[in-house]
Amino acid sequence: MKKIDLEAHFYTEEYNEYFRSRKEYPRLETVDEKDQKIDRIWYSPELVRPKRPAVSERLLDLGTIRVKEMDEGGIDVQVLSINDPGVELFDTPQALALAQKTNDQVAQVLKKYPGRFIALATLAPQDPNSAAHELERAVKELGFKGGKIGTNVRGEYLDDHKFWVVFERAAKLGVPINIHPMIPSLSIQKAYGAYGDALLGPSLGYGAETLLSIMRLMCSGIFDKYPELKIILGHLGESLTFWMDRLNLGWLEPPPAGRLGPKCKRKPTDYLKDNFVVTTSGHFFEPAFLCTYMALGADNILFGTDWPFANNKRVAEWMDRLPICDKDKEKICHGNAEKLFKL
Repeated sequence: MKKIDLEAHFYTEEYNEYFRSRKEYPRLETVDEKDQKIDRIWYSPELVRPKRPAVSERLLDLGTIRVKEMDEGGIDVQVLSINDPGVELFDTPQALALAQKTNDQVAQVLKKYPGRFIALATLAPQDPNSAAHELERAVKELGFKGGKIGTNVRGEYLDDHKFWVVFERAAKLGVPINIHPMIPSLSIQKAYGAYGDALLGPSLGYGAETLLSIMRLMCSGIFDKYPELKIILGHLGESLTFWMDRLNLGWLEPPPAGRLGPKCKRKPTDYLKDNFVVTTSGHFFEPAFLCTYMALGADNILFGTDWPFANNKRVAEWMDRLPICDKDKEKICHGNAEKLFKL
């Protein structure tokens, strides 16, 4: 069965060189440890995230290793998006320049391997107008199929109206935006105590950060203003489908006059069904998949691996074993992606 992988990450050599050259946080360092080189991303003096050598090697590979492992795992197409932290935490001039260079380099990969890759534009929302223009350039001139943004931009959340121009442009272009987890903002990190990446990373922080960012977007009314806007969420929607019976509780009664409350016209579950698609990337727990499948239906779920953090072959075999009908597997594995990206 044809498989389009909605979440496969990368870095470019130029991105890594800039990241490694930084003196301030966040910055990248490579150290020798037990006869191998280990990459470490320092977000602050207290918070560091290590990356295994095999992962670092594969993130930088936009050719031989990547295509070989796609073939071995039965992956027909990868959707490329830059790995976190992207450029959202860098100073604005450097972030804008690096986003454009990254997109130009990925465009060459699309030409070199026709039909094997789809690209989501690297964007620097620190300057929202420039990010909107870069999204349009990437779509119209480079052939990209959407954009990717982290859940916060230097601690600011995406419901701030200054960021809406990026979403407006995506809606006008008819392309989706992938909102990918980031390390929670500094103001929130304190709540995680002294447990570092064990809590702030994929095990908890990423999911909690995404839930907060997405619920803020829903409350803001952005999907009323741009009803055609489509958002891609990885990791089975970061548990939003599990909470569907409770998401609407704050909408049952309007807030008293003068009190804080949501600015949207519809319930969160309405937006979740109409404006979002979720992928299986990085979340291969069958009960969680079945919850998502029952809550959203097959039309709103897309196949994803989270390569190189997950093994293509194992994920493809997991997908093939799921106890759902072949018609729905076809939708999830490639049909929904073909519709979303207008392939």
